[in-house]
Amino acid sequence: MIRVVLADDQALFRAGIRLVIDSQPDLEVVGEASDGRQAIAVVRATRPDVVLMDIRMPVMDGLAATAELLEDPDAPRIVMLTTFDLDEAAARAIRQGASGFLLKDADPEFLLAAIRTVHSGSAVIAASATRDLFAQATDVTTRPVPDTFGTLTEREREIFALAARGLSNSEIAAREFLSEATVKTHVSRILAKLALRDRVQLVVFAFEHGLA
Repeated sequence: MIRVVLADDQALFRAGIRLVIDSQPDLEVVGEASDGRQAIAVVRATRPDVVLMDIRMPVMDGLAATAELLEDPDAPRIVMLTTFDLDEAAARAIRQGASGFLLKDADPEFLLAAIRTVHSGSAVIAASATRDLFAQATDVTTRPVPDTFGTLTEREREIFALAARGLSNSEIAAREFLSEATVKTHVSRILAKLALRDRVQLVVFAFEHGLA
């Protein structure tokens, strides 16, 4: 059973999402919150697997609540809910470690798939969408490239550059004349060397260090 907490200041929206989630045999809503401060308390009390967090809420917004929760050991996977597709606030949340974002008018099937995807350890948005999001953001500050980047082999740097552009494994494989399995292995090694969780965080890393 995948345990979910809903954090949104609109009670009617929460009720609708709860009905959708609770209709599934493998999903369960274990708590709700109407502001960021309450969300932190509910999450720490219920220990959910996944949190759906509205970006804009009273008392404490979803960004601040997400940042605080992700500092906890064994923090849940957090998906931001937003009204706007290319939202700078969503970009900030992803940099903080959120597992992606969903539009609040997303189809119910997409919402359910996103919860399961995030629970399995993957990000809920494609790397290409993340790249578009960061290309629109105006507050991305460039940081010095860390020493760990120097541990990548020449081939790994080539694949890093392509992945940072949002290319999928199959697209990289076709371009580099490699098998998809080989590309997947390279990407896994890159993520391990750079201590990154997934391909979305790879795109974030590239933008933050001027490598995109």
